[in-house]
Amino acid sequence: MAVRPGLWPALLGIVLAAWLRGSGAQQSATVANPVPGANPDLLPHFLVEPEDVYIVKNKPVLLVCKAVPATQIFFKCNGEWVRQVDHVIERSTDGSSGLPTMEVRINVSRQQVEKVFGLEEYWCQCVAWSSSGTTKSQKAYIRIAYLRKNFEQEPLAKEVSLEQGIVLPCRPPEGIPPAEVEWLRNEDLVDPSLDPNVYITREHSLVVRQARLADTANYTCVAKNIVARRRSASAAVIVYVNGGWSTWTEWSVCSASCGRGWQKRSRSCTNPAPLNGGAFCEGQNVQKTACATLCPVDGSWSPWNKWSACGLDCTHWRSRECSDPAPRNGGEECQGADLDTRNCTSDLCVHTASGPEDVALYVGLIAVAVCLVLLLLVLILIYCRKKEGLDSDVADSSILTSGFQPVSIKPSKADNPHLLTIQPDLSTTTTTYQGSLCPRQDGPSPKFQLTNGHLLSPLGGGRHTLHHSSPTSEAEEFVSRLSTQNYFRSLPRGTSNMTYGTFNFLGGRLMIPNTGISLLIPPDAIPRGKIYEIYLTLHKPEDVRLPLAGCQTLLSPIVSCGPPGVLLTRPVILAMDHCGEPSPDSWSLRLKKQSCEGSWEDVLHLGEEAPSHLYYCQLEASACYVFTEQLGRFALVGEALSVAAAKRLKLLLFAPVACTSLEYNIRVYCLHDTHDALKEVVQLEKQLGGQLIQEPRVLHFKDSYHNLRLSIHDVPSSLWKSKLLVSYQEIPFYHIWNGTQQYLHCTFTLERVSPSTSDLACKLWVWQVEGDGQSFNINFNITKDTRFAELLAVESEGGVPALVGPSAFKIPFLIRQKIISSLDPPCSRGADWRTLAQKLHLDSHLSFFAAKPSPTAMILNLWEARHFPNGNLSQLAAAVAGLGQPDAGLFTVSEAEC
Repeated sequence: MAVRPGLWPALLGIVLAAWLRGSGAQQSATVANPVPGANPDLLPHFLVEPEDVYIVKNKPVLLVCKAVPATQIFFKCNGEWVRQVDHVIERSTDGSSGLPTMEVRINVSRQQVEKVFGLEEYWCQCVAWSSSGTTKSQKAYIRIAYLRKNFEQEPLAKEVSLEQGIVLPCRPPEGIPPAEVEWLRNEDLVDPSLDPNVYITREHSLVVRQARLADTANYTCVAKNIVARRRSASAAVIVYVNGGWSTWTEWSVCSASCGRGWQKRSRSCTNPAPLNGGAFCEGQNVQKTACATLCPVDGSWSPWNKWSACGLDCTHWRSRECSDPAPRNGGEECQGADLDTRNCTSDLCVHTASGPEDVALYVGLIAVAVCLVLLLLVLILIYCRKKEGLDSDVADSSILTSGFQPVSIKPSKADNPHLLTIQPDLSTTTTTYQGSLCPRQDGPSPKFQLTNGHLLSPLGGGRHTLHHSSPTSEAEEFVSRLSTQNYFRSLPRGTSNMTYGTFNFLGGRLMIPNTGISLLIPPDAIPRGKIYEIYLTLHKPEDVRLPLAGCQTLLSPIVSCGPPGVLLTRPVILAMDHCGEPSPDSWSLRLKKQSCEGSWEDVLHLGEEAPSHLYYCQLEASACYVFTEQLGRFALVGEALSVAAAKRLKLLLFAPVACTSLEYNIRVYCLHDTHDALKEVVQLEKQLGGQLIQEPRVLHFKDSYHNLRLSIHDVPSSLWKSKLLVSYQEIPFYHIWNGTQQYLHCTFTLERVSPSTSDLACKLWVWQVEGDGQSFNINFNITKDTRFAELLAVESEGGVPALVGPSAFKIPFLIRQKIISSLDPPCSRGADWRTLAQKLHLDSHLSFFAAKPSPTAMILNLWEARHFPNGNLSQLAAAVAGLGQPDAGLFTVSEAEC
């Protein structure tokens, strides 16, 4: 087509302007460039413009452009014209206007886009021509779609309490186009429109306003776009419920229908019950309290009154009343008549004088009555004389005067070191205790009689002997006698862990050597005129079934003292070791006692003692002193209140005294830190031929559910070889915590390279996972090094296991009585027993002491139990003298004056 010469400059200007504008940063708007002087209505306008599109994987994308009127349409991508051969062109005519229409399509591949990836975005635009000018379409951006695999932030597992808010964050993987996020609960879609308690934030976090039990589930965050669908790791959400106590039940009926008893009430951890690992309720589920029920008293008739005078109707009468005693507290009324009427003339209504036979009858009755009165007077006189003899003997006895001398125990015969001599109280009436000792239901005899022991048998020279519990024939006879009774069948059949003695009102002491276990029987604890044969026994935990619930653990040895049921007028004091680290915030401590039926009961909750309670306990760092008026079987049990609760473990290392082979065993014992546990292991190692090779150490074992680990290190490989196939040995937590397993230990076996090797140097570690630990540096000669043997030398506790009378006490008897009589009465200046308790650091027990008839006696008894036999009497005398009493000089006693 020929173009007039004047039009070429105009056309050239139009093309250049279109080229410059096409190569600029023009956005998506359609731009028209009319030819000067041309009809603007004939400029091309687009019916279809290219749109933004994503390339998925390797599939090319199609761009379409359609314009009317249009003579030519070409695509330009990233400023470059697309080749004509890559265009697919369709021409047509618009039916309504008759104008030419053109539609052009091109394909864009992934390779084309990747050429400019990272430099700028890939875009395409179409340009349409007509006779009136050109028009450009909007830009269409072509992007490669993708979705990365890893989430930028995944939800984490949570444990929340009921009604607490839950926030599960989720940041989806990077992707083009950006991923859409949805949440799954146990693989079901979470729809916030259906559950107003749930919503999803703009940052894609799932929020639960108030947690419900139904919200316990596995939650998954799902991200998806046109390329892929990604799932996060599932987050387990557990909604737990902490337990809550129900209301207390009503108090039960008093256990005793008559007299003193117990009543209890209970509650359960069901309001609500703990769920999904929620905490159990804190505190007691059972409360006990003392109660007293008035005993019913049945009515009884008083004696008959005298007969009345014979009436005109030839009868006389007499009466009585139901008042001896009168019925009360629901007791039964008297049975029978309260009025008696008889004929007074032998059915003859005449008055006759008494005959000679009646006079003789009356005289005989009077004579019998006089004889009975005389006999009664004689018996009363004999009783009074005996009582006076008993009291005078106690006051003037050489037993009491000998109490001013230092305590010393001398054998009565050179050839028998097991005999003790004391002056007998021959004026005391010897009686036999016979009390109810928990009879068998099927046994024919409900009584167990303790016969008069050898202790008070008169001997030549006015002396008698007391045998202690060495393994003699008498001890075996005593044990066999106890074993015949049903209640004592669980007592040990040997005598190494048992002692016994015969005691009266003077009191005494029983001890099991090298165990820290003793029983103090204070003066006047046994009623005057009574003599009891009392025993003290240490049990092995495996021999006695002690049920432990929950987190409870045995902290002390299991000890029996008896016989049960004996009458005591003062509390005795049972002393025994414990291995707990006392802390009111970490422990709940209870004293358990076995009943006659064999079940164990909590008789005392430490820290909640009542002054009038039958039991009381003085708890110290490593020992406890139990006041009790009822003998029986006892144990101290603790329940951990927090992970800070700890038990003391004694760590001991033993090895053979003589090594005859190449193998050498090191045994590491983990025991309760009590004397009785140490004694058992020492006796066992003596039988095995072992020796102590390191100084014992203490480890604090916490209630953290973590095991105890033991390992050996730095063994010289040129001299020794460890046969341990693993890096450490382990003792399970519960084997240690329940406290009922004895001799817990691990053995490390080493092998000598040469029989001549005798020097051993290594390290041994013992530690609780995430807890306390100890390290032993072993360096000694296995053939001749015995430097640690003396650390376990057996110490004698008071010389003998049984002491009777004043020799069992540090404080002389008469001085003790003076202290009691002086400090028991209240003093306006405060110089009484309360001040003494403060000086001896016992002021936390004032309410208990005040409830007793003699508070000073209780304080002195506790001092005796804590300080025998090594107590400093001068310190006690100084404490008493410092009270400011006018006659305090009477109590200042030195060791020489005793």
